[in-house]
Amino acid sequence: MVFTVTDAGVTAVVTPRGEIDSDTLPSLLDSVEHLPQSVTAVTWDLRRAQFIDVAGLHLLVHQRQACQDAGRILTVIGLDGQPQRLLQLAQEVLPDGRWEDFLPGGLLAAAG
Repeated sequence: MVFTVTDAGVTAVVTPRGEIDSDTLPSLLDSVEHLPQSVTAVTWDLRRAQFIDVAGLHLLVHQRQACQDAGRILTVIGLDGQPQRLLQLAQEVLPDGRWEDFLPGGLLAAAG
């Protein structure tokens, strides 16, 4: 798993590559845990994350709450393929999870 975090002033962009699973989740969460207070927006670019399992769902839920608690704007871009199908399935099975927020056209999704 390779990922990058770039801080362009007030926006941090996190770009995981490969799989998001229970092995990679801790390092991904750690990568954004200590962002400077100047960061007001966090973007997760998932274009290069070819596979996610339930750990990826935990990541998104955690980031939604962490950004809300910190007063940051969360955006998810590049959701496609298997990760998108997993979120669609999660939305069908557990609609109270508000998974549609992350899906293309959702509240937290942006074209990209």
